[in-house]
Amino acid sequence: MAKKEDEAKEYVLKRTKEQNIKFIRLWFTDILGFLKSFAITSDQLEEAVNDGMGFDGSSIQGFARIDESDMIALPDPNTYQVIPWRPREQGVARMFCDIYWPGGQPFEGDPRYILKKNLKRAADLGYTFYVGPELEYFYFKNSEGTEFLDLGGYFDLTPPEIATDIRRETILCLEEMGIDVEYSHHEVAPSQHEIDLRYTDALTMADSVMTYRLVVKQAAQQHGVYATFMPKPVFAVNGSGMHVHMSLFKGSKNAFFDKDDSYHLSEVGKRFTAGLLKHSPEITSVCNQWVNSYKRLVPGYEAPCYITWARRNRADLIRLPEYQPGKETATRIELRSPDPACNPYLAFSVMLAAGLKGIEQKYELPPPTEENVFEMSQEKRKRMGIKTLPGSLYEAIVLTEKSQLVREALGDHAFNSFIQNKKVEWDRYRTHVTDYELKNYLPIL
Repeated sequence: MAKKEDEAKEYVLKRTKEQNIKFIRLWFTDILGFLKSFAITSDQLEEAVNDGMGFDGSSIQGFARIDESDMIALPDPNTYQVIPWRPREQGVARMFCDIYWPGGQPFEGDPRYILKKNLKRAADLGYTFYVGPELEYFYFKNSEGTEFLDLGGYFDLTPPEIATDIRRETILCLEEMGIDVEYSHHEVAPSQHEIDLRYTDALTMADSVMTYRLVVKQAAQQHGVYATFMPKPVFAVNGSGMHVHMSLFKGSKNAFFDKDDSYHLSEVGKRFTAGLLKHSPEITSVCNQWVNSYKRLVPGYEAPCYITWARRNRADLIRLPEYQPGKETATRIELRSPDPACNPYLAFSVMLAAGLKGIEQKYELPPPTEENVFEMSQEKRKRMGIKTLPGSLYEAIVLTEKSQLVREALGDHAFNSFIQNKKVEWDRYRTHVTDYELKNYLPIL
C-alpha cells in the first residue's frame, strides 16, 4: 500500500511539471457538503502530498471549535486532475483532501473520512459499494429569479436548445477531468436537465458528484446563465432529485444478482433493500437536508413520499430495474428520494449503513407495490401498512436524532454538528415571515 501511495505522489509531482501547472487547489467539504478550497503553488506540492497543509478549521461548518482550530489538509494524489476552464499556460489542477488533526489522527468530522469508514465496514464483510447517481438541476436566466431558458419536457429537443450546448460543454469538461458520463437529456420540467455519471465505487463517485456540481455551475456561468441544484425552486413543477442506483460486489461478482430468483435479486440484495426501506425515515434528513427538500417530496411530481418498492412503478421509494439477460453485473436497486443538494459523502454513508443493517439483521423484504401508490385511497394504504417519509425537515430531524444507525454511521462529532445545524435552519425558517403569508393574510387580517 505504501509503495502505491509513493508511486501516486511521484506521478503527481511529475505531471505538474509536464503540464506546466502553477497552482493546485486543495478541495474538501464541510458537514453540509459545500466545497471548500485553498490554493498552493507547485513549489509547495511535494510538502503538501507528504505532510499536508495546515489551515484554520474553526470557521468551517461542522469542523473544529475556536480553541482547537489547527487542522491539516492532506491531498489524495489519486484525485489529481487539471481544471480545464483555467488558463493552460501556468495551469491549475485540483486534488481532494483528507482532513487530519495536527497529531496525525483523521478528523472524525471530515465527510470523506466518514464515507471511508463506512466503506471499510463493508469491505470487512467482503463487499465493495458501487453507486450511480442521476443528478437533476435547473438552468435559469440568472440567480435573481426562476425565468426558464426553455419550455421543453422529458427528452425534448426544442430548437433553439441553448441548454444542449451548455450540457455538451459540461460533459466534455467532466470527461477531461476523468469523470465518465453515461448520458444526458432534458428532464420533465421546463429548463430542467440531467447528466448521469457512470457507475463506480462510492468514494470516487462522491468526489465526482462534488466536481460535477461545480462544473455544471461553471459551464452555465460561462454562458451567462445560472444553474441550481435546489430541490424545488419552482412551485407546481417537478423538483430535482438525485436517484441513486446502488449494488454490492464481491470481487467481480454482483452480490445482488441471483439467476434463480423471480426478481433476479439475491438474498443479499433483498435484505439490503429491506434495510433501506426500514431505515429510510431516519436517514431522510441526510439525503434531503434542506427545508426546501420537503417541498419536492410531495404527491404528484414524480418524487416518492411513500415507503414502498416495485419493479416497474416509478412512484415508489425504491425501484428494482428490470433484469436484462447477460447483464448480471448491472443488477441494482434505485433509491429515488435523495436530492442533488445533499452532502454525497454523508448520504452514501447512511444508505450503505441502512443496507448493511438489513443484511446483518436478515430483514425480510415485503412484497412489491406495483400499483400506483399515489392513486390508492388513504384507507387502502393504511390497510396495506404503507408508511410515509417525513413531511418536513423538522419531522426528519426528530427521527434522525433518535437514530442509533445514523449516529454510528456519521460518528458523534458529525452527528451532533449536523443535528445542531439543521435545528438552527428549521428555527430560522419557522420564524421567518414569507411572501405567501404577506400575500394571503396581510390584505384580510
